[in-house]
Amino acid sequence: MKWQVIVQNLATLLLLFLLLPFNLLFTLVAVLLAVWRRRHLYQNKTVMVSGGKMSKGLHLARAFYRAGYRVILLETHKYWLAGSRFSWCIDRFYTTPDPRAGEYADALLKIVQKEKVDVYVPVCSPVASYYDAKAREVLDSHCTVLQPAADVVAMLDDKYRFIKTAESLGLPVPRSFLITDRQQVLDFDFSSFPRPFILKSIKYDAVRRLNLTKLPCANKEEMVSFLNSLPISVDKPWVLQEFIPGQEYCTHSTVREGQLRVHCCCRSSAFQVNYEYVEHPQIREWVHTFVSHLQLTGQISFDFIEAEDGKVYPLECNPRTHSAITMFYNHPHLAAAYLDPLFSDTITPLPTSRPTYWLYHELWRLVTNILDMAEVQKRLRIICNGQEGIFSWDDPLPFLMVYHWQIPLLLLQDVVKQKGWVRIDFNIGKLVQLDGD
Repeated sequence: MKWQVIVQNLATLLLLFLLLPFNLLFTLVAVLLAVWRRRHLYQNKTVMVSGGKMSKGLHLARAFYRAGYRVILLETHKYWLAGSRFSWCIDRFYTTPDPRAGEYADALLKIVQKEKVDVYVPVCSPVASYYDAKAREVLDSHCTVLQPAADVVAMLDDKYRFIKTAESLGLPVPRSFLITDRQQVLDFDFSSFPRPFILKSIKYDAVRRLNLTKLPCANKEEMVSFLNSLPISVDKPWVLQEFIPGQEYCTHSTVREGQLRVHCCCRSSAFQVNYEYVEHPQIREWVHTFVSHLQLTGQISFDFIEAEDGKVYPLECNPRTHSAITMFYNHPHLAAAYLDPLFSDTITPLPTSRPTYWLYHELWRLVTNILDMAEVQKRLRIICNGQEGIFSWDDPLPFLMVYHWQIPLLLLQDVVKQKGWVRIDFNIGKLVQLDGD
């Protein structure tokens, strides 16, 4: 196993090394053009943004900078190597303790006080959402924090409680049952329901979240074997949820006191690294009803399924920034929608907004399907017609540093630690690992 991990990392490093000269040359040209065109913006207020390792954090930082704000970027100590720290839009970069550490809120407070931060916009990892909400209790008297209260985040992040809350508002939801013991599933009367079910971990699980094994299994032995592979307990609860076939969608919404300010929707997939805006009035109305009834403030993401009869159902809620925010890369009012208390519109991606993608994900798909001409042509169309998720002509350095600094250093760290990984996600800037963040 150790040798497999080492070979996996070294082989990936070799592939990245082979691409380095092309990236370096392209970035150099972009830097020269950007320096020639660059202008200094007057910075009237200071915004602090977390999630520096992720593309969505970089996109928001760029939007705020272009609107005239001074931007402070944060990331945890583990990701000190974040490529976005080299962005020209960043005035200061800080690392913080792990959000689960007791000193996290105090570390944020020290930065807020030192840099005279006016607004904090958390771009959370799944494990950080609740702790950023807890930190809000410390920061509220010093700056505006665009995050729901801790008890609200806990409810939204809980796949079972979220569904029950939506149901209490009269919104359509899939049948869902709380599971804290394997025996509950074995005793469940599946014959009473027309559709099969799936099990979803309530706590974030970067790997098992993609497991869509339909229940009941073919026989009891298969069911027992499957359940034994899952860490089900009172401390690690799951939700048994009705499986509704159809088209899946994901959304991002930024809200202030129940007012929907930013909204986008796109078709989703298991490995979400392509985003193209679609207008879906039924989903937008569902989101509007939910956030307005609860008077939410913060960044809220939803997953929906559109059933064969056209009815939409929520699958889960993630109280944090969605990577679909990258579709606003050219929107002039994104910063105002986030930061201006008087802003009253709801913005969606511009008609001129191109679908976003990440180049190295597309190149990998192209190379691994090189004999499939239809797939090759599809990937080339995405590259030619879309917008790269990291690259910007006005701010080119992160394109080089994420792909050839941040990810290679994470791979080298894993050569030493030999933990292994399931895949590389250039979008969120990390190696996806079991029990990861």
